[in-house]
Amino acid sequence: MTTKTSPARRLAVGAEHVRGRGTHFRVWAPGRRRVEVVFEDAGGRESPGPQLEPEPGGYFAGASADARPGALYRFRLDGEGPFPDPASRFQPRGPHGPSQIVDPSAYSWRDAAWRGPRREGRVLYELHVGTFTREGTWEAAGRRLESLAELGVTILEIMPVADFPGRFGWGYDGVNLFAPTRLYGAPDDFRAFVDRAHGRGLAVILDVVYNHFGPDGNFLPRFSPSYAKKEQTEWGPAINFDGPDSGPVRSYFTSNAAYWISEYHLDGLRLDATQSIQDSSPVHVLAEAARAARAAAGRRDIVLFAENETQEAKLARSPAAGGYGLDALWNDDFHHAARVALTGRREAYFSDYLGSPQEFISCATRGFLYQGQFYRWQGKRRGTPAADLPPGAFIHYLENHDQVANSFAGRRLSRLAEPACRRALTALLLLGPQTPLLFQGQEYDSSVPFQYFADHEGPLGAAVRGGRRIFLGQFPSMASPEAQAAMEDPGDAAVFDRCKLDDAERSRNHAALALHRDLLGLRREEPFRSQGGGGIAGAVLGASAFALRFSGARGDDRLLVVNLGAGLDLSPAPEPLLAPPGGGAWELHWSSERPAYGGAGAASPVDEEGRWRLPGRCASLLRGASRA
Repeated sequence: MTTKTSPARRLAVGAEHVRGRGTHFRVWAPGRRRVEVVFEDAGGRESPGPQLEPEPGGYFAGASADARPGALYRFRLDGEGPFPDPASRFQPRGPHGPSQIVDPSAYSWRDAAWRGPRREGRVLYELHVGTFTREGTWEAAGRRLESLAELGVTILEIMPVADFPGRFGWGYDGVNLFAPTRLYGAPDDFRAFVDRAHGRGLAVILDVVYNHFGPDGNFLPRFSPSYAKKEQTEWGPAINFDGPDSGPVRSYFTSNAAYWISEYHLDGLRLDATQSIQDSSPVHVLAEAARAARAAAGRRDIVLFAENETQEAKLARSPAAGGYGLDALWNDDFHHAARVALTGRREAYFSDYLGSPQEFISCATRGFLYQGQFYRWQGKRRGTPAADLPPGAFIHYLENHDQVANSFAGRRLSRLAEPACRRALTALLLLGPQTPLLFQGQEYDSSVPFQYFADHEGPLGAAVRGGRRIFLGQFPSMASPEAQAAMEDPGDAAVFDRCKLDDAERSRNHAALALHRDLLGLRREEPFRSQGGGGIAGAVLGASAFALRFSGARGDDRLLVVNLGAGLDLSPAPEPLLAPPGGGAWELHWSSERPAYGGAGAASPVDEEGRWRLPGRCASLLRGASRA
C-alpha cells in the first residue's frame, strides 16, 4: 500500500519511519525521470515499492504505509539498478547490499541529564573500534569505558564509522555517510555505547570525512554526477561544494553533521583533512556544518575539532571574527618536534624540526610553530598567525593513528624511544595548556603496532598497496629495497588482527598506567585545570633542557622543568624564570623518574640554597613553598 502523505522529516533525504504511518522516502536524483523503491526480502527476492513523485530541485519523494523498520530496500533509477539509498541509516550487508529502514526513536536513551563537554580542560582519547578490543564491537568497547573514565580521559574520539566495503579498514574510505558500519554492530549498539559512555562521564565525538568518498561502493554518481567535481584531492575527486547543483550536496553534508549529533547523541565531530575540502562559497561548508551541528545539539554543549595540515587559524575562530566556528585544531608541529627529540630522525616531513627546547616552549605558548614561515619540506610558506587563539584550541599528541602507522611496521613510541625521555615528554603533553590526545593503548605503553589496513581486492587492492609503498618511500629509512620488500599488505587480515590491543598488556604495565593516571590527576589541579589561564612562560635552560612556568591565580605557581639530555648544572647564573614565587622556595611536587613509573628516582632539581642541577632525562614539577 502506498500513500502520498509527507510527514515532517528529520533529514532532507533518506527513509524515515513514522509509527502508525509507514515510511517516507526522499532522494535527490536530478536528471532522472522515474525513481522507484524496490523492497528485498532476506533471501534477496525483490518486490515493488512505491514510485516516488518528482519535487522541485531534483528530489523525488513518496511513502509506503506497509514499510517497517528492518525492511530492506533500494532505489531503481529509470530502470537502472537498484542502488542503495545515498542516505541509508544502515547497510547490514555492506555498501553493495540493500539499505535497511531504521527507526532512531526506538532506542530509549538514559542520558537526559547529560549536558555535553566544553573545550577547556578536556583530555581526548582516540580509538578504532575494530582494534580497541579483540572482539572489535561496540558492545566490547563499552566494557572498557570504566577503565578509561578512571584513567582521567574525558572525550573519546572514534575513528570513522561510515560504512565501507570489506572486512576491515580504518574508515576513511567510507561511502555510506549516514550508516554506521555493520562491522561493529547495529545502529542501536552504537547508541548504547554513547549512552553508556555518558553514564560514566565520558563524551564521545566522531571522526567524519567530508573531503572525498571511498573508491569502492560509492553509488552517488548514479543519482547525480554533481556530488563530485573535476578537481582532485590526493584520495580522489573533490566534493562539489561550490559548483553547479552544489546546494543539495552541501545540504547532504551539513545534514550529516547534524544527524550524528541528534540521532546518536554524539558530543561533537572531528573533521578529517579539512585542507582538502575545496569551497570558494561566501560561507564555507565547514562553517555551515558547524552551525548545523550546534543547532542539532540544542541546549547540549558540543565540541568541533579539525585536522588541517595547512594550519589555517581561521577555522578555530568564531564566525563573528571571520572564522568557521570550530573549537580546536590538531597540531602536528608538536608531534613532529617531539618525534625528532625522541628518535633523532629528521627525515621527510620531520626534516624541518629540531626537537629543540625552543620548539617545545613555542608550542606551549603559541600553539602552531608554523604560522606563515617558509616550510622547506613543501617549498612554500605554511600556516597563518594564531596568536589570538587560546591554548585549548590546539590539540597536542605524541601518537595518533596516522603517525604511528607512518613508522615502519606501525611501531609505537614504546618501541622507538628511550623510556625516560618518553616519560618526560608525556608530562609535557598532559600538563601543557593545550588539549592533549592519547592514542589507544598509549596509556599503558602498548607494544601492539597500528598499521594501515584496508580490505580491498583485485586492481584496487593492488593500487592501495602500491600507493602505500610510494607514500612511505618518502622516508629514506623505508625507501630501501629491503624495507620496501618487508612492507606488509594492507589487505592481509593478519595485519589487521595484529593491530588489536592486547588486554594482558594493560594488566601487566602498571608503571605506565600509573604515570598517565597521576599526570591526569595533576592536570585537574590549578593552574593546569584552567589551561594556563593565569599565564604561561618558558625559558631554554640548555641544549636539551627547558622550563615552563604556569602562573596561578593566587600565586600558587607551578614550574615544569624538562631535561631530555644528561644531567645539567645551571649555576652560577640561573634563568630568572626559575625564581621562586613570593620570595619562598620551590619544592618537588612530582618527578617522571619515580620508581613507580619505572624510573631510577630523582632528587629535586633545586637544593635549599637555590642551586640548580637538573637530573638527566627527567621532568620535574615544582610548586612554591614558604620558607620556614
